[in-house]
Amino acid sequence: MTSILDREHTVAGPNFNRWLVPPAALCVHLCIGEAYAFSVFNAPLTRVIGITKSVPGDWKLTELGWIFSLAIVFLGLSAAFTGAWLDRVGPRKAMVTAAICFCGGFFISAIGVSIHNLWLIYLGYGVLGGCGLGIGYISPVKTLIMWFPDRPGMATGMAIMGFGGGAFIAAPLSVMLMRAFSGPHSVGVAGTFVALGLIYAVFMLVGSAIVRVPAQGWRPAGFVAPVESRGMITTETVHVDQALRTPQFYLLWWVLCLNVTAGIGVLSQASVMAQEMFHGRITPVAAAGFVGLLSLFNMGGRFFWASCSDYIGRKNTYFVFFVLGIVLYIAVPSTAKMGSVALFVLAYGIILSMYGGGFSTIPAYLKDVFGVQYVGAIHGRILTAWSAAGIFGPVLVNYIRAYQISRGVPRADAYTVTMYIMAGLLFIGLLCNLGMRPVHVKHHLALRDAEA
Repeated sequence: MTSILDREHTVAGPNFNRWLVPPAALCVHLCIGEAYAFSVFNAPLTRVIGITKSVPGDWKLTELGWIFSLAIVFLGLSAAFTGAWLDRVGPRKAMVTAAICFCGGFFISAIGVSIHNLWLIYLGYGVLGGCGLGIGYISPVKTLIMWFPDRPGMATGMAIMGFGGGAFIAAPLSVMLMRAFSGPHSVGVAGTFVALGLIYAVFMLVGSAIVRVPAQGWRPAGFVAPVESRGMITTETVHVDQALRTPQFYLLWWVLCLNVTAGIGVLSQASVMAQEMFHGRITPVAAAGFVGLLSLFNMGGRFFWASCSDYIGRKNTYFVFFVLGIVLYIAVPSTAKMGSVALFVLAYGIILSMYGGGFSTIPAYLKDVFGVQYVGAIHGRILTAWSAAGIFGPVLVNYIRAYQISRGVPRADAYTVTMYIMAGLLFIGLLCNLGMRPVHVKHHLALRDAEA
């Protein structure tokens, strides 16, 4: 049984169509992208005991915020520790492992909701589900870069856009399922977790069955590989362990971390934030639609910006992210004060497109800087920046909001300071990106082998 999961059983034949690989990646990423819709569960989980309203003993929003943060932490950690393993065993075994972890996390969390044990949800969705997120996230990335050496940005955009778009499906689906499973004694979250676990298991296993890796030495027709390094793009190879000894790795770590921190705090509380900033005008159903709409921008941005980076370069693409992001974060509080839902949604839509674009552009950025051979493992390790951002972002939004409200600030204005802090973080990210230079030759694998 396990032999069909091995890498050698996934090598494509000579007539295999490489355009079949992106749908395999989407089968996995659209499922694990549900993480971006988790905020639709926050309000119902605060009244698991009270059902219609929160009562003493119900979980607080600040406690629930750690579920998403834990999932992102373990996403980064699992990606970092399994990247090299994935390179050895191939994408199919990784995708199956991701399905077991991610869907198993839903089942454990359902038990946690049923017996009102928050630690079980932390363990299920946060730890086990987070591991499934990380393994599933990186599983198709290197494979698609290998299939599309002529358009690596577009390839990673195809691989990762599904993760951004998963919430577009998951948010309304989750609301619908909670309604179906709710009753006088239940908010319907436990049943929804079980249903989602079963649905996602089917699609993730289908993706693992479809995926293939190219044969050794395969190249697309008409592709001419560059013969020498140019600009930020290298033809050399930097080993994954040596990459950690370069300043470029840490500059890119902070570039990703700061870009993600700014966006992930919004995503983690998007539903509640929209309702509080436009109290009475945005209903819970409309807020779920807002979450879904953000996922569309998130998904579209992953493909659009990563594809653009093939033409304007990865460094220039991130320059746009940071400069435009700073302007928009500063402007967001004004849109709320103006009472303009349309401008509010548009601003966050663009922000989320660049947030998603940062994720899809970083693998190609790493390939350009460190070479393609170890890009999967290096990508896995740099995703620890996502883990850190998964704590920084939600904590900034949740606790600054709580502090502001405790000081008598109206709920609609409680996010203003946070938005300005996010703009400051993006400015630091801009400086890190401006500091990027090609890796010094002493780190190249060929030179180090020669010296050895």
